[in-house]
Amino acid sequence: MIPAPDRGEIKMAGLDKRVTSYAQALDGLTDGMTLLVGGFGLCGIPENLIAEVRSRNVQELTVVSNNCGVDDFGLGLLLESRQIRKVVASYVGENDRFEQQVLSGELVVELTPQGTLAEKVRAGGAGIPAFYTATGYGTPVAEGKESRRFGDHHCILETAITGDFALIKGWKADWYGNVIYRHTAQNFNPLMATAGRITVVEVEEIVPPGELPPSAIHTPGIYVDRLIVGRFEKRIEQRTVRKEGAGLC
Repeated sequence: MIPAPDRGEIKMAGLDKRVTSYAQALDGLTDGMTLLVGGFGLCGIPENLIAEVRSRNVQELTVVSNNCGVDDFGLGLLLESRQIRKVVASYVGENDRFEQQVLSGELVVELTPQGTLAEKVRAGGAGIPAFYTATGYGTPVAEGKESRRFGDHHCILETAITGDFALIKGWKADWYGNVIYRHTAQNFNPLMATAGRITVVEVEEIVPPGELPPSAIHTPGIYVDRLIVGRFEKRIEQRTVRKEGAGLC
């Protein structure tokens, strides 16, 4: 194994992505920015970074995420403080406050099919400005969008998504910002990490360079700008258990 460079060499080369506070992690966040936020439901959400956004009281945010948390946790906290102007998401069914703000006209929502949302973010990270998809053709999703036929399929043109900040939750990372996600907490996080102008990752553990197998890396450090260790509540959104004495299906 090639020996890892010492900490001083890493700092001098600008490769050490670690920061020491959440204030430092979100330095430069201002009103009107677009945030790409990883997670699916409450699984793999950057809960401490979201809390820092709330404490800064920045306003008129556009948030791109699979969903918007629940009323009292995750992105739901930013709805509670009314810091979000627009949400681009694929699912919003677990948040009563979200529904109320949409119906009252306080909040703009752009509902996007889940696979299309994932591809819009992936395309943004890959530098692809737009792509055609059959999903949504002939529905309100297609309104105002260019359409084209490919063989037997009618498709609509979807534009890519990028953001000012990407807020990401990882499991383990090294000083360089190479990140591993744990099981289903991977979800939207790797896609979002590629598409942010500034990508901030909070993880449960940071290890020295050379300790993570290269084949295990999900997000290479080239995409990561800032890295911080956090402590996580990890709420369970929907807990389902068998009744006592019930057999397995």
